[in-house]
Amino acid sequence: MTPPPVVEVTSRDNPLLVKLRKIAHDSGAYRKHGQLWLEGDHLLRACVERGHALLDVVIGETGWRDPALRALAAQGTRTVVVPDALLHAISPLDSPPAIGALAALPAAPALDPHCASVVLDRLQDAGNVGSILRSAAAFGVKQVLAIKGTAALWSPKVLRAGMGAHFGLRLLEGLEVEALDALRVPLLATSSHAQAALGDAALPWPAAWVLGHEGQGVQDALRVRCALSVRIPQPGGEESLNVAAAAAVCLYASSSSAR
Repeated sequence: MTPPPVVEVTSRDNPLLVKLRKIAHDSGAYRKHGQLWLEGDHLLRACVERGHALLDVVIGETGWRDPALRALAAQGTRTVVVPDALLHAISPLDSPPAIGALAALPAAPALDPHCASVVLDRLQDAGNVGSILRSAAAFGVKQVLAIKGTAALWSPKVLRAGMGAHFGLRLLEGLEVEALDALRVPLLATSSHAQAALGDAALPWPAAWVLGHEGQGVQDALRVRCALSVRIPQPGGEESLNVAAAAAVCLYASSSSAR
């Protein structure tokens, strides 16, 4: 296989670097450009291992001296070597990784009505969203349906928090509540007021877990569509769990019931 071309860029005003800074710092810029900015060797490897192509791979001069990172850079269509300071200027992180890459934004799939799913109801925190995607992938839930108002699923912050889970999931975003009427699996939710406790209730599989806004919870239009609500017992006496922690508990319970 012919290695990709290698170019050196030293100007901050290079058009590629200007574009990368926009995509890296604007949570919705991937929609305009149709491209993602992936930071760090873990994300790049997850992308490649799931059969997605890397485009321009940008690597700092220090990273270029690392044989493993050089080999990873060769997975793209072009390798762009830049001074470390220019690579750091792209990233919003205090300690940026030594390598990053552009990848094409995957086409939005059609909703699979029979797929085990997670429904994100206007979740705002990118870290929570990315963590939930990781849990979904870990516990065999293959589809994530984001209601309009949820943090952008392919934003750099969610990508970093997802740690590569994106590339193994069916992701649909910007949905209206009514789109969920196409599902042929029951919707489940949590409520501190529910009589049935998680662990005691018989959980259907496949199902779609509905996870609500961090402050407001699940909106009424979604709750009335749920076939079952359960409470998560908290013997320690806390009022509630972080939504990402609650998601992990619920998805684990569902996957266990399916065995």
